[in-house]
Amino acid sequence: MKDVKKIRNFVVAGHSGSGKTMLCETMLFKAGAIDRPGRIDQKNTVSDYTPEEQARQSSIYATPLSCEWNGNNLFFIDTPGYGEFIGETISSLYATDITLLVIDGINGIEVGTNRAWRLSKELKLPRCIFINNLDNDRADYFELLNQIQDAYGKTVCTPITVPTGKGEALKEVIHVLRDKEIPAELEEFVTKYREQLMDTIAESDEELMTRYLDGEELSEEEISTGLHKAIVSGHLVPVFAGSVNKDIGIDKLMNGVVNLFPSPHDVGVITLANGETEEISIDARPKALVFKSILDPFVGQLNYLRVVNGMFQSDCDLYNITTGSKERCGSLLLMDGKVQTPVTEVCPGAIIAVAKLKDTHTNNTLSMCPNARECLKIKFPHPVMSYAITSQKSGEEDKIAQGLLKLSESDPTITFKRHDETHELLLSGMGDQHLGNVVKKLKENYKVGIDLHTPKIPYRETITANGEGHYRHKKQTGGAGQFAEVFMRITPNAEGFEFSNDIVGGSIPKNFIPAVEKGVNEAMINGPLVGCVVENVKVSIYDGKYHPVDSNEMAFKIAGRGAFREAMQKAKPVLMEPIMTVKITIPNDFMGDITGDLNHKRGRILGMDSEEGLQVVNAEVPLAEMSKYATELRSMTQGRGLFEMEFSRYEQVPSNVANDIMSRFQAEQTEES
Repeated sequence: MKDVKKIRNFVVAGHSGSGKTMLCETMLFKAGAIDRPGRIDQKNTVSDYTPEEQARQSSIYATPLSCEWNGNNLFFIDTPGYGEFIGETISSLYATDITLLVIDGINGIEVGTNRAWRLSKELKLPRCIFINNLDNDRADYFELLNQIQDAYGKTVCTPITVPTGKGEALKEVIHVLRDKEIPAELEEFVTKYREQLMDTIAESDEELMTRYLDGEELSEEEISTGLHKAIVSGHLVPVFAGSVNKDIGIDKLMNGVVNLFPSPHDVGVITLANGETEEISIDARPKALVFKSILDPFVGQLNYLRVVNGMFQSDCDLYNITTGSKERCGSLLLMDGKVQTPVTEVCPGAIIAVAKLKDTHTNNTLSMCPNARECLKIKFPHPVMSYAITSQKSGEEDKIAQGLLKLSESDPTITFKRHDETHELLLSGMGDQHLGNVVKKLKENYKVGIDLHTPKIPYRETITANGEGHYRHKKQTGGAGQFAEVFMRITPNAEGFEFSNDIVGGSIPKNFIPAVEKGVNEAMINGPLVGCVVENVKVSIYDGKYHPVDSNEMAFKIAGRGAFREAMQKAKPVLMEPIMTVKITIPNDFMGDITGDLNHKRGRILGMDSEEGLQVVNAEVPLAEMSKYATELRSMTQGRGLFEMEFSRYEQVPSNVANDIMSRFQAEQTEES
């Protein structure tokens, strides 16, 4: 692992159920890395080795794997296809040079397919497609190829291997460029795409183009170089065909990985955190990106690294460029699931693990040189689902916080914090199954239990008219008393909160005005409708009275608070709710169900679009209607839909809905009292 040109580094991505894990298992077996391929139903695959994955019979975590094929070192990552665990796929994309997109030959392009394609495209990663399960009678290779080309580009997605036979009659795959004996029924098809590939190869280089147009025959090396250039640039997405179940087409796919996929040498440069680039070389300053961290029950924290540049060595001092701290590195570990193989030195492109680093986490850059520059950081998606959490046993709040902190270090798509307005402790993630897995690990690893509740909505209150308030605070308890009187006027103010001192003649001394404002600020924390924060109000103090002996700051704070509350009641207060911008991606079959459900949720559909073979609905929906949408969308689309959501603005709640909210609030207040 000292020759950068012999490294192939790729991520295996796609929709759940497309056969990614079994493809990885087959490649490991054919390369001699394992004695026999495991099976998902037998719970003995290399990738899905955790109890959670074996129970679900589906990948939850990204698993780095490695093997040798034709004298080359292959590093690849099996990623989950289920949308709620997308953080694992995203971090893996940052650690690899090309995406191998697995598409089910029966179901075709699905939401997970599209998401992996889009993420790869955003990161400017080359892509390759493997069409799996062509041994099934319902699979139609040519129909699916048309679907892929319509979605991703007719001249971009070009077949490299083509199946002979269909369904149970599938026998082998033909290599478009290399195989000479072509079945008669495929001859026209193969000729067409052989010419298209040669055109693409020629277009990668001006000299090749000239020679090709002059009728000269290109050498094998020139063809290989041209294919590399076209794939790295994104002008060519090679399409392979086959069946993992019948072990058809896998050898030619693995040969394609070696012959077509870019090595770190072909990629040439890396992009740094500051936007600059750095040339990849074994002589560069050794540097690696921590793209994943896990808590191993035996080893403790295990950090997965992509060696970005230079020769990375074991048993050395490391510098955490992100935090500025120093670490001691012991063994470098090649990982195949839970199997660890120590190595002493690796070159750019290698994926390794390092155990027992004290203060290193996901998204940190490690280097053997203290003055290295930081790698490009991984951008994780915003959570789309939150639960309010409470401890099942009193006194375990600190253990829960420590456990969640550790889990969020392993999975940055998990967040937890106390909400400033509702004062609830919120656990947020990518969906109910994602968060359910967090609760389970909290119980198993940290021996603490939590209950999940639908979180309170952070409503806001404001006014729609002008209002005046007056409050006199007078208290005599023997000795010095308390006295303050405030006259106040409030008006709507779209720019936010504004406080104005409009007193003329000194009816309230200036030194007491800040106390009045403080009382107003306290009153705005709990509005009169449902006890939520008041916003977009201008407050004007225009008159009042004071006593030279009994007046003090506390008295004027109380008077300011009382005057504001009275003014609010007269200013036609209304309830405001958070509105979210929602992007929903679904197959066309579910469009009617989704739009009907959005209308039921008081949503406004802003527009519909198609995105690479799937339908996209853009809408605005109140947050109160979205608390369980991850679960509802999965149910409506049979797990084939996904959505993204972010805060847009606050908007007035319709009166009938507001009345229900206020009635519930009053009932809760009565119960508490």
